[in-house]
Amino acid sequence: MAEAPYRTTGSTLLHPLSQLLGIPLDQINFVACQLFALLAAFWFRIYLSPSNVSSVVRHAFATLFGIYFAVFCFGWYSIHIFVLVLMGYGIMKCASIPNIHRYSFVVAMGYLTLCHISRVFIFYNGILTTDFSGPLMIITQKITTLAFQLHDGLGRKAEDLTAEQNRLVLKTRPSFVEYLSYLLNFMSIIAGPCSNYKDYIAFIEGRHVHMKLLEVNWKQKGYDRLPDPSPTGAVIYKLCITFVSLLLFLTLTKAYPVTYIVDSQFINNTPFLSRLGYLYIITQASKPKYYFAWTLADAVNNAAGYGFSGVDEQGNFHWDLLSNINIWNIETATSFKIYLENWNIQTAAWLKRVCYERVPWYPTALTFILSALWHGVYPGYYFTVVTGMLVTFASRAIRNNYRHYFLSSKLLKVIYDIATWFVTQLAVGYIVAPFVMLNVEPTIKLYKSMYFHVHVLSLLVLLVLPIKPRDHPMKQLQNQATQNSVQNKKEE
Repeated sequence: MAEAPYRTTGSTLLHPLSQLLGIPLDQINFVACQLFALLAAFWFRIYLSPSNVSSVVRHAFATLFGIYFAVFCFGWYSIHIFVLVLMGYGIMKCASIPNIHRYSFVVAMGYLTLCHISRVFIFYNGILTTDFSGPLMIITQKITTLAFQLHDGLGRKAEDLTAEQNRLVLKTRPSFVEYLSYLLNFMSIIAGPCSNYKDYIAFIEGRHVHMKLLEVNWKQKGYDRLPDPSPTGAVIYKLCITFVSLLLFLTLTKAYPVTYIVDSQFINNTPFLSRLGYLYIITQASKPKYYFAWTLADAVNNAAGYGFSGVDEQGNFHWDLLSNINIWNIETATSFKIYLENWNIQTAAWLKRVCYERVPWYPTALTFILSALWHGVYPGYYFTVVTGMLVTFASRAIRNNYRHYFLSSKLLKVIYDIATWFVTQLAVGYIVAPFVMLNVEPTIKLYKSMYFHVHVLSLLVLLVLPIKPRDHPMKQLQNQATQNSVQNKKEE
């Protein structure tokens, strides 16, 4: 077996295993940390439960293990993580409430962008699959989420907030121990996801599950007393998905490299429709690594007892509060909007909370731009953003103008769903290919070989079909807040 590339910024302890398996050391370190985190999470839930130890002990354990994992995986580059955390805490303690969200956002995103730029020069096209930028991206989300929720709680009136914003507001600034634990805990330091501070503190203090159960009428779900749901079943299910995703990554992903789609011989000797089909296959082959990483991260949090989301109509417990993907909805998506809503779910929620719901102009475009900037500075990200915006506006125009004609019968609805599924899945491959290839030259080569057909068709749709105006999300939120205020006054 060929020797695996000796590439990592972290520990070299597992290099012999990397050589044996033929897998790059940075990936071995990532998986090892997550598997160890899984075991630690079970131990944390059983032996360091809120009934056995204080919240301070739980905070300290979660933080120290998280710091160790960061250093093990990323070596001295983990300093960037700790610097950003300390800067964020300084702003949170010193900044005025009217400006806390602005300063936190600018500093966190600014530092992340500088690290993204330096990362290009450090790694260039030999980019590591897992490097320090991943945790830095998650911590940026957490710092800004916390800052906006503090601003909502201490700087805005309750009647001006949406129901969700009111649920998540913070009335006090976190202590240093709480802040470190929220940002650096071992369950999310390596692969996330971002969660809300209020939910995390409720988990540490032992109120998380009960808080979620009290949001529903659990007596109507068939329970005569407050239940105590176990995450074991959810963890086993997610580990099964993780195992299948790992097998697909080690086979399918390696068998269909994205570079083949821009190979000159392949382009010259393969018909257009065959190349389009191959692009779809490559897109499918690139997904398992994300399914693996995000599902394993979800399982780690659940194993610790974090991630309970409530009870459904049938009385079943759900542990998907922190889930980052819904694989079934992704694979059956009939629009680019549905696809995005079920891919990297927690990041989509962050983008909505800090950008889409708050900017006064062009919310969709600015949200796409923030998403690209958060991911990094490679040109491929921005090709994906521009194309994604174009497709989003075009698909919205088609849906608004024609979808209602297909709702008159089940047969027409099925035909519409099949057609839109087919188009969506092919379009996604076209949109995200630059995101994987990163650089300008292969992106232009791919789009030229595809005759820019998605760009051309989207522009034609926008030129021909009438665009129905939509309420700005801030206006929608204001209307909702007004309705909430009126409702509250009626109840009083």
